[in-house]
Amino acid sequence: METNSFAVLSYIRASIPDKLGKAPIYLRITINSKRAEFSIQRKIEPEKWCSVKGRVKGSNPKVQGLNHYIDALETKAYDIHSKLVLKKKPFTAEMIKNKLLNKEATHKTLLAIYDEHNGQIEQLIGLEYSYGAYRRHIRTRNHLATFINKEYKLADLFVKEVDLKFINRFHHYLKLKKTGNQNTITKYVVNFKKIMPIAFANNWVNKDPFYHWKATWKKVEREVLTETELRSMMEKEFSIKRLEQVRDIFVFCCFTGLAYTDVQKLSKDHLVLGIDGEKWIKIKRSKTDARSSIPLLPVAEEILSKYQEYRKHSYGNLVLPVISNQKTNAFLKEIASLCKIDKNLTFHLARHTFATTVTLANGIPIESVSKMLGHQSLKTTQIYAKVLDLKLKDDMAKLRGKFSKIYSKSPSQEKRKIT
Repeated sequence: METNSFAVLSYIRASIPDKLGKAPIYLRITINSKRAEFSIQRKIEPEKWCSVKGRVKGSNPKVQGLNHYIDALETKAYDIHSKLVLKKKPFTAEMIKNKLLNKEATHKTLLAIYDEHNGQIEQLIGLEYSYGAYRRHIRTRNHLATFINKEYKLADLFVKEVDLKFINRFHHYLKLKKTGNQNTITKYVVNFKKIMPIAFANNWVNKDPFYHWKATWKKVEREVLTETELRSMMEKEFSIKRLEQVRDIFVFCCFTGLAYTDVQKLSKDHLVLGIDGEKWIKIKRSKTDARSSIPLLPVAEEILSKYQEYRKHSYGNLVLPVISNQKTNAFLKEIASLCKIDKNLTFHLARHTFATTVTLANGIPIESVSKMLGHQSLKTTQIYAKVLDLKLKDDMAKLRGKFSKIYSKSPSQEKRKIT
């Protein structure tokens, strides 16, 4: 909220005199046409009041003492206003009134609530939240801070001032700043949306401003590696050790479906014997806390054996040397180029490849794939089934092309060929 006007006025309410005919003196604070007023707990005969000066007429000590008291109150109001302006903090006429009366009400601000929320998430990293979830909220909070500063010229904003117009303006601002694609921008607003129920539950706002807001997502076609591309990567020999290591861990996830955060924390404790007597991975997903149960396929088991030496010296019994996600994705670009894979190779593509090329394409039921991926809803897994349909469409197109060449010859040509 930008402060365009500020005024303090002392006046009497002659319409409500006491038994002696004296009228109460009031102080009114006005900010941008919004008023807050209160009785200063003093009374005066209406005829002794000067409405032009807002003071009591006369010069006797009693009158001077009363006027000095009114002066002091008005001066304090101006002083409070000046300090709030310098701090660039949001304020209202009601807030200045409460400061004058030393009974400040709780005026919660948006960023203060968000900071408290993020502080609680930080304490629960590894228990209920992943570090990635924490960082996503930090980025959203920072985008909100920049937006409030740019659009409202304030360091923070009263949460009561958040309405549908504010939400739409923030959404528009994220688009203009090109903070990501449509889904990333929508995700920022969805993160912000999680803060408002907190404010509503604590009676800091009268209603949820997101009630009429709806998230719009853009349909994304998920890329996967084909069996040929996956084999090409597996058989490729690298002269650079770091590329070989990243390739191995990527392939491991193509055959286990583990996300980056989960393979990063994969330890000896997550490797167990299943009811079939074979080795399994049983791990809780960092993102959803859902349990994944994955049978260890031979390719994945070979990769674990390759890094047995690393396991002996790793902290926390970790089984694979996983480097940062940023570096991993950078090295995957090099690997894609060397393997002649014309796709935007990111680590998460390994999880997609496991769901489609490795499992669904080989007849594994979608319910089993969902259990291995640790999905909480079958609908999430069905996204991969749609990708599989696209793959089948491409495969059938190739098959159609093959048979169209065979049957494009005339029947007489085929007859001569037979005889």
